[in-house]
Amino acid sequence: MKTSTKRAVAVVFGAALAATGVATAAVAAPGDGPQKANSGKHVLLLSVDGLHQSDLDWYVNAHPSSALAALVGHGTDYTNAQTPVPSDSFPGMVGQVTGGNPGTTGVYYDDTWNRNLLPAGTTNCAAATPGAEVAYTEGADRNPNALDAGQGLAGLPNSILQMTGTPRSLLDPGQLPVDPTTCKPVYPNQYLKVNTVFEVAKQAGLRTAWSDKHAAYDILSGPSGTGIDDLFAPEINSDASIAGFKGDWTKDNAATQQYDGYKAQAVLNEIAGKDHSGATNAGEPAMFGMNFQSVSTAQKLPKSDGLAGGYLADGVTPGPLLSKALDFIDAQVGKMTAAIAKTPDAKKTTVILSAKHGQSPMDPSSLKRVDDGPIIDGLNAAWRTAGHPSDLVAFATDDDVMQLWLNEHTQAAADFAKQYLTSHAAAGNNIGGSAITVQNSGLDTVYAGSQVADYFHTTAADERIPDIFGIVQHGVVYTGGKGKIAEHGGADAQDRHVPIVVSSGTDSGAATVSAQVETTQIAPTILRALGLDVNALEAVKIEGTKALPQN
Repeated sequence: MKTSTKRAVAVVFGAALAATGVATAAVAAPGDGPQKANSGKHVLLLSVDGLHQSDLDWYVNAHPSSALAALVGHGTDYTNAQTPVPSDSFPGMVGQVTGGNPGTTGVYYDDTWNRNLLPAGTTNCAAATPGAEVAYTEGADRNPNALDAGQGLAGLPNSILQMTGTPRSLLDPGQLPVDPTTCKPVYPNQYLKVNTVFEVAKQAGLRTAWSDKHAAYDILSGPSGTGIDDLFAPEINSDASIAGFKGDWTKDNAATQQYDGYKAQAVLNEIAGKDHSGATNAGEPAMFGMNFQSVSTAQKLPKSDGLAGGYLADGVTPGPLLSKALDFIDAQVGKMTAAIAKTPDAKKTTVILSAKHGQSPMDPSSLKRVDDGPIIDGLNAAWRTAGHPSDLVAFATDDDVMQLWLNEHTQAAADFAKQYLTSHAAAGNNIGGSAITVQNSGLDTVYAGSQVADYFHTTAADERIPDIFGIVQHGVVYTGGKGKIAEHGGADAQDRHVPIVVSSGTDSGAATVSAQVETTQIAPTILRALGLDVNALEAVKIEGTKALPQN
């Protein structure tokens, strides 16, 4: 069993502020040839993991002179935006740059199971049994304990901006699942079923860049593998002792802010027309951006740097640690928008603010921490008692969602698992650490077998979908111990209700759109802002994804 722990929130910020299956080939844009580049247009996409619409509202009201308030004050605020389900980093970010949901993109999480692929390290493919973990996490790095993912830079962490812009070379092929047809490792970009905005921009002759938390975010380069010119991906789950912290960069919010600062500097270098390192003239990218983690860790950590994490008792007001993290984000955004305002193309730049996912629960009294290990053990024991010789569960990813892949891929086996889960009482603890019991394994709704396929608008033949998809009761977080007070990955309203703000350099005032929109609509909105054909995205054509409405 594997419990995935990577999270993210996507934020695309509009222009400079006036105030300041396994894919193997590129997907061609429709028409007779590549689209022509639209000179001078830029889109900056920033990711703030964990950011809720309510967080943005609170911050803007509390800090009316802030950079975030300026973004909202000179852009369109989509106040009812929803992420894809599962609301996790990989499907969330992929949705924003493809326009597609998991049933279309094939990306259900960063750590999943595929019934057709072969285990990592397989060399005798003819004799191997299909079924493999697909882990596009820090575990795929050449050295997951190194900030540079194993590149071997001297002088870390201060030298991290010298990290390669092609981190695919830092992935360990021995940690990747294997394609049974070719008997070769499946790299993240090859796993994505549809193309990305980065690929469309590249086909139009435009420069692209991105900064994120693992080398495996090379998935955003798309099936061609060439969508991103400059990908800066320092490893967030690496050893932060090189900077004087304990654990990895997510275990201390000050460490997370320092880590985010490296990526923010990379973006500032790119705004200045350099590559991410700042050492080479490259020209400001047409499509670029980054992911922030500081808000997410401030929401998850019970305490850090002497400050309480999460929200106050009202479940709305950020506590001291989260408030400080929001100040950090605001300062970085302010630096970026000020830098954009000084560029010749400021009026042609669009900034979009959103999030890959939110986080829940916000109300501390709602927290129910549940160890999923005993639940899986109990399910396997019940399966064996029913006369089966081996365990039922092949793989699990449980955060504030439960996804189970079963060794027996049948409706009967899925129904057995559902019956067990919905009749099982599980032990847990609350915000104070006191013991509690949750009914139905902590689940509110359980989809089994064909129900999962229907939920994701795919078919039971999809080798990637879980056999069980469980939506948790509000406040349930699958975690051992007492070191976490929030999580994401599921379908909770607090996981999914995130901001989208689109601010263009020509905007002069604020606009609000209250109609429900989805973060997948960011992708065609990016292409529209660049003057490119939104139908060049395959997921847009498959799902009919529309660009965000213009007020």
